Amino acid sequence: MAEPNYPSAPQVGIGIVVLRGPEVLLVRRGKAPAKGAWSLPGGRQELGETAEACARRELLEETGITVGPLTLIAHVDSIHRDASGRIEFHYTILDFGGRYESGEALAGDDVTELAWVRPEDFDAYKLWPVAREVIARTFEKLSGA
Repeated sequence: MAEPNYPSAPQVGIGIVVLRGPEVLLVRRGKAPAKGAWSLPGGRQELGETAEACARRELLEETGITVGPLTLIAHVDSIHRDASGRIEFHYTILDFGGRYESGEALAGDDVTELAWVRPEDFDAYKLWPVAREVIARTFEKLSGA
């Protein structure tokens, strides 16, 4: 059996880009591998759960909000190695995009903070460049939606 942080196979992660007008919802992670970092809401897909159901569940657990229709935006490979080069975390992340529908955004589950942020303010959040690309694609794909 693999060690908890040293998997024997990739795991599926789901990310959600939530748009509300010109803003996107960001969360500060409370657990590894990105503890303390700002990112998109999301988490690990459970056995027997569809990717879209996971996106909606994780969003509700982490933020207390819901979105309308979801669109698959991108996939991202997130591979983290330790100092010796061993793979400590490996996620294949499916990123969905949707527009805010309802609920009051409050940090929950493994999230310590959240913020509605305009893209021009991303530098203050030290947002991962790949997340910025996915957010830009989401604005493009959902414009007019």
